[in-house]
Amino acid sequence: MENKTESITKIVERAGNVLMSTYGRTPVAFERGEGCRIWDQDGRVYLDFLAGIAVTALGHSHPRVVERLKEQAGRLLHTSNLYYIEPQIALAEQLLAHSFADKVFFCNSGTEANEGAIKLARRYSLERYGGDKTTILCMLNSFHGRTLGSLSATGQEKFQKGFGPLLPGISFVPFDDLKALDDQWTETVCAVMMEPIQGEGGIRVPAADFLKEVKKRCQDRQALLILDEVQTGLGRTGTFFAYEQFDAQPDIMTLAKALGNGLPIGALLANEEVAKAFQPGTHAATFGGNFLVTAVAQTVLSVILEEGFLPEVRRIGAYFKERLLHLQEKFPQEILDVRGRGLLVGLALNRPGKPFVDACLEKGFLINCTQDTILRFTPPLIIKEEAIDALVDTLEHLFKELPA
Repeated sequence: MENKTESITKIVERAGNVLMSTYGRTPVAFERGEGCRIWDQDGRVYLDFLAGIAVTALGHSHPRVVERLKEQAGRLLHTSNLYYIEPQIALAEQLLAHSFADKVFFCNSGTEANEGAIKLARRYSLERYGGDKTTILCMLNSFHGRTLGSLSATGQEKFQKGFGPLLPGISFVPFDDLKALDDQWTETVCAVMMEPIQGEGGIRVPAADFLKEVKKRCQDRQALLILDEVQTGLGRTGTFFAYEQFDAQPDIMTLAKALGNGLPIGALLANEEVAKAFQPGTHAATFGGNFLVTAVAQTVLSVILEEGFLPEVRRIGAYFKERLLHLQEKFPQEILDVRGRGLLVGLALNRPGKPFVDACLEKGFLINCTQDTILRFTPPLIIKEEAIDALVDTLEHLFKELPA
């Protein structure tokens, strides 16, 4: 135990000397991973129910991902988007074949994809309707990223504090509230931007018809629907995209997280008409969609799209939720709600969740808390019943042990 304390203390000290304090880091440093397991600096093993916050969808060191990574790294990493990149084209073909979209722009992260979505929506509206339609309606408690444009579209003041003035022309309405949306809608609205299921906002799933009604309003009022599927997309909710479950096809969609299984890649997808608003010089990303990340992303998608993969996500997600509902029956005063779709799952508590996060870490489980009281579980999509049983059994003990 002394070795661990000394070892991690030294790591924390080194980090404090050289890294900006932008994260409230947990004092643990990981060195390797395999599947749903991950080992720290002292060789202690953990079950990963966070997956880098919905990133390592295929788990750590997936053999096919590692093989493709090595192969491409030995051939070519990067040129420039001034030239054609065949793996990028092939990845775009994969995404388009399984989505509403006609064209793709590749970048490096979800926040960059959302920046691009804001730019594309405004550019399209300017060319189609003139300069008066520039307002974007976003949702309270949403999260779209940390760069200035995506931060401006994020409906949580705690992230925005101290960074004003923010991007003008963005208004907020409560999530899952059609009346509020109608009340705020003016002729200046060019787009509605939202997550199909709010992730950082507390794993909030809207009413079954909410997205469909928002889409109808966008069609009737000459506005675009932008869906941020950075966290919900690529199998996380049990379908390839979450919008498939809500019968609400967007005009623009953003992706990242699971797309590279840990490599930095984002994507902006749009239908043909909207995509035409981007022409040479209107948008770019130096590293966007380079050889390495797009080659690996092809392999990631190939695995997710294999027959039986997504049905298994739905099955295991239902099992996870059922186990948590049984836990709620045992602790009805402590657990207010079990929410989510697929393997994007939340446990709403009537008290702060951080003690559970810390206690789970001590017992060998990585979980997360959002909105102070929502335990968030985003494990690799390859998680099995045994791991879920181990976590839920541990949570049951913690509800008995931790002081209310």
